[in-house]
Amino acid sequence: MSGEIIVFSFTRTGTGLNRNLCGRMRKKGEKCIGYAPEKFAENGIEPAFGKISEIIGGSWGQSTFIFIGAAGIAVRYIAPFVKDKFTDSPVLVMDEKGRYVIPILSGHVGGAVKIADEIAKMTGAEAVHTTATDVQKKFAVDVFAEKNGLRITDRQMAKEISAAVLEGEKIAFCVAYPDCRIEGAIPEELVLCEETEEAFSYRYGILVADGDDGRGKSAGRKCDEQGGVLLLKPGNVIAGIGCRKGIRIETLRSGLESVLEENGLSLDQVEGIASIDLKKEETAIYSLARELGIPFVTYPAEVLKEIPCVTSSSDFVEKTTGVDNVCERAALTCCPEGKLIQGKCIRDSMTAALVRRPLRLNL
Repeated sequence: MSGEIIVFSFTRTGTGLNRNLCGRMRKKGEKCIGYAPEKFAENGIEPAFGKISEIIGGSWGQSTFIFIGAAGIAVRYIAPFVKDKFTDSPVLVMDEKGRYVIPILSGHVGGAVKIADEIAKMTGAEAVHTTATDVQKKFAVDVFAEKNGLRITDRQMAKEISAAVLEGEKIAFCVAYPDCRIEGAIPEELVLCEETEEAFSYRYGILVADGDDGRGKSAGRKCDEQGGVLLLKPGNVIAGIGCRKGIRIETLRSGLESVLEENGLSLDQVEGIASIDLKKEETAIYSLARELGIPFVTYPAEVLKEIPCVTSSSDFVEKTTGVDNVCERAALTCCPEGKLIQGKCIRDSMTAALVRRPLRLNL
């Protein structure tokens, strides 16, 4: 599980389950907060004070919500906040006896289905799956993307592909990506294509590639022009960053986007930002990481020095920070198994380097 878990209960029996569930989750290292009516709120359960809607609104899209009680109660409370499955919070419902746990919102992308399965193992409840692709045991493109850290570029196309799968249609599947290893059997709903042109010959297809397919043609543009093929972009890039103190976040973002674009990449493909520990409180860097929802990690100069070689060195930077090249060393330290695809690039008030983690697709 990830993010904060918020559990609501409404009866004495339900609050007993709430307390038990929160206790189990906390033991597993999860951040879990239980709420109940004031008369039942004790022993680790917070009083809701009639502000359930306020609690939900304040954490929507960031937390997981579990309602212990009738599904109708959950629906009424979350209704004002529901937008789409790509941004909604995972929402689950349990009966107060703890017999069933049902994901009712953001099952795949948000992970409610996975959370339901984990709760079932934890408590002995039965996880009830109602999503069509789960019930029919069909390939689900959103599950595949989430499991493999791929960015969905067209949400409507993803929905159309899922509908086509349920109708029994074959979907083209092509990986136009360097050094990618596919693990597991190809689902029967997919037809593996070696060339992108073959994928575009089907009514619907899935293309795993960067924004630039490496052949002078933008994969994203081609998908837009021809239609029917969903581009899934790997989110496996670590950005190493060095910068002047007090850099503005707009300058930092613009500089990083420029470096990414030159490599056929986009900001949403960055899975982490790394730098030297002198920058651990640099507002622009950690603010950008927070906006993107990715980790920002820093390392002391002594650790960065363990990287054996870099593409360029600076005596000034070494005198200032203790290492000759912050951005490359930080990115390679963060992802030692990765490949440096862009050495140190200088932009306004900053430097950036890119390391790409090897891509492994689990089907």
